[in-house]
Amino acid sequence: MAASQEHPADQPGCPTGGGGLLPAELRAWMLLLAATGAVEQRLRAVVKEKLDVSHDEFLVLCLLAEQPEGGLRMTRVAELLGRPKTRLTYQIACLQHAGLVTRRSVCGDKRGVEVALTDKARRLLTEASGPLAETVKEALPCFMGPDQRAALFGLVPDLAEESRRD
Repeated sequence: MAASQEHPADQPGCPTGGGGLLPAELRAWMLLLAATGAVEQRLRAVVKEKLDVSHDEFLVLCLLAEQPEGGLRMTRVAELLGRPKTRLTYQIACLQHAGLVTRRSVCGDKRGVEVALTDKARRLLTEASGPLAETVKEALPCFMGPDQRAALFGLVPDLAEESRRD
């Protein structure tokens, strides 16, 4: 980070005292959303530079990359990403135009459409995964302080136990 930029850790954090209106679980969730949103902002530029796709299109690619074989139905992608189907249809069309995904009808279901990565997309993701992972690793400590870790452990107590064992 350039010396002229203020380090996010030097900025005042979100108020986290327990005296507000929100219950602990909702307050914890909001802290985590703020931290992940900040990391996502840093990741957007790297995604655009390395893959030349939008962040939302990148999320689709990541979902498809985690499928051992074949692809996913578009309705399932929309569910997993919490996106309206119409918006997803546009994103898939952009990815298809870029040669990164294929679409095909699901056998036995006229309305079903399955989306899968192309070899080009697999190659690009493989090449970009190092810089993308490094961006996340560098950004997380800037935005994920003790309050956010405590919030995460409060929401997922088993994670706190595993962390203590390691």
